[in-house]
Amino acid sequence: METELDMIATIAPYLARTAPKPGRWMKWVGWSGAAALLAGCSGNVSAPDPAVTVIDSGAVRGAAADGVLSYKGIPFAAPPVGDLRWRPPQSVAAWAGVRQATAYGHDCMQKPFPSDAAPLGTAPAEDCLVLNVWRPAATGSAATQKLPVMVWIYGGGFVNGGSSPAVYDGSQFAKQGVVFVSFNYRLGRFGFFAHPALTAENPGGQLGNYGYMDQIAALQWVQRNIAAFGGDPGNVTLFGESAGGYSVHALITSPLAKGLFQKAIVESGGGRTNITAGRYLRDTGQNGVPSGEQLGTAFAQSVGIAGSDAAALASLRALPADQVVAGLNLETMMSTTTYAGPMIDGQIVPDDPGRLYAQGQYNRVPLMVGANDQDLGFPVPAQTKDDVFAIFGAQNLGAARAAFDPLGTNSVDDVAMQVARDLMMIEPARFVAQTLSGQHDPVYLYRFSYVAQSMRDQWSGAQHASEIPFVFDTLGARYSNAVTAQDTQVAQLANAYWVAFARTGDPNGDGRPAWPAYAAGQDALLEFAAGGVATTTGKPDPLKAQLDLVKAVSDQGAQ
Repeated sequence: METELDMIATIAPYLARTAPKPGRWMKWVGWSGAAALLAGCSGNVSAPDPAVTVIDSGAVRGAAADGVLSYKGIPFAAPPVGDLRWRPPQSVAAWAGVRQATAYGHDCMQKPFPSDAAPLGTAPAEDCLVLNVWRPAATGSAATQKLPVMVWIYGGGFVNGGSSPAVYDGSQFAKQGVVFVSFNYRLGRFGFFAHPALTAENPGGQLGNYGYMDQIAALQWVQRNIAAFGGDPGNVTLFGESAGGYSVHALITSPLAKGLFQKAIVESGGGRTNITAGRYLRDTGQNGVPSGEQLGTAFAQSVGIAGSDAAALASLRALPADQVVAGLNLETMMSTTTYAGPMIDGQIVPDDPGRLYAQGQYNRVPLMVGANDQDLGFPVPAQTKDDVFAIFGAQNLGAARAAFDPLGTNSVDDVAMQVARDLMMIEPARFVAQTLSGQHDPVYLYRFSYVAQSMRDQWSGAQHASEIPFVFDTLGARYSNAVTAQDTQVAQLANAYWVAFARTGDPNGDGRPAWPAYAAGQDALLEFAAGGVATTTGKPDPLKAQLDLVKAVSDQGAQ
C-alpha cells in the first residue's frame, strides 16, 4: 500500500511546476500543509518520516546518527556531461518517489594526488554536481526553528578537492544548531576553460568560469530549499579555504552572487588577486599572462583539435574525461601554460578582488578572514638572502633584514618561504581587513598558529589547511588516535567561534577570549596560539614589520 510519504514524493514534481513561484512550493504549501492535504484523502495518516525532506525537485531520505540528520549526494544541477560540458549549470530533472540520500555522490573529475590532507571519499567523475546537508535531528518545536546556515567551499587549487573527505563532515556544526551544506563544483579544465568556439557558441553569455557558476547555482539551491531542512535562507554564511577562500572573495565581489549569503569567512584565501593573477578570458594580461582562450586553444591543439568552429567544439566535448584532465593536479598545476583556474570575465569576475574592495564594489557582508602562520607560498629561487630582499628595494634592505632575519641565523630558504607566505596569504588577509574595515564593514582577523601535538616534531608552525580539522572539529579524521586533550580543546574553541559568527556576525560570546573587530589603527588580530589558547593583546600584529614591507610591494604592483 502506498504510504503518505510516497504520495508526497509523487506529487512533489507536480507541485514544483504549479506553485505560485516555481521551485519554491515548500513555502507555498509546506510540509505540514502537504501532510494535511493527504490527511483529507486518507483516514489513516501515519507520522511523517523525519529523515524525509521534500525539496523543489522531489523527496530525499537522509540518515540519522548521533543526533544529526545527514543528506548526501543531492543533485543541485543536471550532470554537466556530453553537450552540457562547458555550459552553465542546468536545472535538475524532478524525480518521483523518495530518493535515497545516504551516500556521497561523485567528486568532480580530477587526478587525485597521494599527499592530499583531505583525501577524496569517492571516485571522481564528470557527473558530480551534488551537495550534502547536515542538520540537527530535533523533533517538535525545535525542528521548525530557522537555524543559521553555513555553506562550505573546499580548496585544492581549483584542480583538486571535493565535498566527500571525512575531514569536511558537517556533523559537529549540526550539533551546535547549524544547518551545514557542502557541494561540488567543476575543477580544472572542466571548471575553468575558454576557447574561441565556446565564445562563438554563446556570445555575450557566461563563459569560462564554470566552477564559479556551479558555486552560484549551489547558493541559489540553498535559497530555494534550505528552509525545508530548518535553515534560514536569510542567515547564510559562506566559507572556504585556499581555492575555496579565493572563491569566497570572488563571490563577495561578484554582482551575480548578491543576496545569496549574509556573512563570509575566508581561510587562507589571499584577497588581493585571483589565484591566477591577471588572467583574462580573452585578452592577454600584463607581463604576457596568456588568456583563457589562448590556453584553451593550446590545449585543443595538443589533442589534435584545430579551428574554432562548431565542429572543433563538438570534438572537444567528445574527448574522454581523462584526456581533458591530462594529468593536471596540484603537483603539476604551476605551469603557466597549462594551469586551469579562474579568469576575469567581466560578468562573474569583474576584476581582481583587491581592486574591487578598494573601489567599494562588493557585496557588503560581515567577514572573518585569516591565514596560518606557516601558510602556503611559492618562493622565487634565490642564492642569498639579499636576493630575496631585493623585491623591497635597496632603500629597504636594512628594514627587510631586521623584519625577516633579525638574528641573521635564518637560512635563505626559510627567509624566501616566509616572504612568499606573506605575499600570498598573510598580508592579503590583513589588506582585506584594513580595506573593508576602513569602509565601515565589520571584519575579524585571525592567525592560526596551533599545531596538533602529534605533528610538532615535523612542523615548525601551522601549515596550509591544517586549521580545517580544528574548525570542523573533525580531528579524528585527520590525526586518528593521536588526538590529544589540548588538540580537542582548540578544535572546540575554533568551532565555537565559527558557529557564533554564523549565528550573529560576531564570533564572541560564551566566555571565549574576546575577539575585537579589526581596526586599522590598532592592527590587532586573534591568534590561535601554539600553546593551545586563543589570544589577542590589543597590540599590533607581531608580523607588522614584515607585512608593512610586503604591503608596499603589493600596493605598487596593484597600480
